[in-house]
Amino acid sequence: MSFVRPALVCVAILGMVASGVALAQTPTPPSSTSSTVDDVSKWTTKQWNQAKAKWAKEKEKWADCRKQAKDQNLSGRKSWSFLASCMTS
Repeated sequence: MSFVRPALVCVAILGMVASGVALAQTPTPPSSTSSTVDDVSKWTTKQWNQAKAKWAKEKEKWADCRKQAKDQNLSGRKSWSFLASCMTS
């Protein structure tokens, strides 16, 4: 009996360690739209202008997103992130 308890504790610890290693090796899913939106704040003005030109082709949606940003008093890179999430959703 004195040998069984330490053996069970050892097996339990090994099981927890093995499951932790398995979780650590699980691949992460590909980046989502939210990560794209997070990256917008790091865009250069050139990148922003290219995206803006592409989005402006969708006139109604672009106008609506710009109005929402204006209503929220967003400016600069804060508006960039909002507009990017609005246009990509």
